[in-house]
Amino acid sequence: MRVKLDKVCKRIYAGGDVPKDRYSTVKTAEYAIPIYANAEKDNGLYGYTDTARENELSITVAARGTIGFTAIRREPFLPVVRLITVVPDLSTVSERYLYYALRNCKPASSGTSIPQLTVPDIKKNEIELYSLSVQETIADKLDAVGRVIELRQQQLQKLDELVKARFIELFGSPVSNPFSWEKKTLKDICIKLNDGTHFSPESFKTGEYKYVTAKNIRLSGFDFSNITYVPEEVHRPIFERCNPELGDVLYIKDGATTGIAMVNTLEEEFTLLSSVALLKQDRSIINGYFLAALLNNEDMYLDIRNNMGGAAITRLTIAKLNVIKVIVPPIAIQEQFAKFVKQTDKSKVAVQKALDETQLLFDSLMQKYFE
Repeated sequence: MRVKLDKVCKRIYAGGDVPKDRYSTVKTAEYAIPIYANAEKDNGLYGYTDTARENELSITVAARGTIGFTAIRREPFLPVVRLITVVPDLSTVSERYLYYALRNCKPASSGTSIPQLTVPDIKKNEIELYSLSVQETIADKLDAVGRVIELRQQQLQKLDELVKARFIELFGSPVSNPFSWEKKTLKDICIKLNDGTHFSPESFKTGEYKYVTAKNIRLSGFDFSNITYVPEEVHRPIFERCNPELGDVLYIKDGATTGIAMVNTLEEEFTLLSSVALLKQDRSIINGYFLAALLNNEDMYLDIRNNMGGAAITRLTIAKLNVIKVIVPPIAIQEQFAKFVKQTDKSKVAVQKALDETQLLFDSLMQKYFE
């Protein structure tokens, strides 16, 4: 039997304002009640207060920002900033089953530029109301698959940490430079340092050449889940000026993810937007895997930021990139590091494949039970 969510819940409401006069960023004897807001970081914890609005077991759903982030709350709390709180009728619905159902809720199209989830969106959603024992069985299945996904994600994180540790072991901090390596500017170590097109050409879902922008660049490599394409007549003049080749380094220089570097692993030609810089390193003195790891190093990122006045890096010009100084260890040691990275990448590919397969299983189960 399918029922609307409000039929299996005691109440569904949105959080109000933060109590500025009764609020602490840390837990104290006076302020011990957690405040939760629309965020995924720290499970949505905003701070602490002295009075709870909700005392029953509840499920919260982020209505803005990280829309749909869902958490089970088992202790009294105060929801704020329109965080949606759902209090289940536990005689009818399992909190774990409802948790997964709420994860599947999507905001209705409102015509506004800023999407948000509302209480009416939640209330009108329908679920299949199985017996409580069947609901628990479904939640058990999803929990089990979710644990495998979490394990795979942890494996990937550990492999990334292994590469970072190996970098420090071989080269030390690229800023404090404990091994006293020679330093040169990016301009000195690159035979070409420029960026992609400064106009945004029309792109299409299919076509001849991939149109790579900052959204396609990740620490883990390319993300082509939302890739678009441009035709030959658009690609050719851009590529003649900015021609990424296998082994070159791509660096995000504009936008929220500025500072991410990766090695180009594509043999085919593609078109770059100006948000991505091409660092065509002199391979006789600089290995691409070393250079990407150096630029992704946290000390290096902070050093670049501090040299820009301490503000968060959101835009780097080619002129600013040219003068950034980097360490230049012997090429033999760089290549030793590159070999280690490539071996680690092979392990990451296997783990990522297992993660993708498990995620597909999870998504298919969610579709089976909640769509």
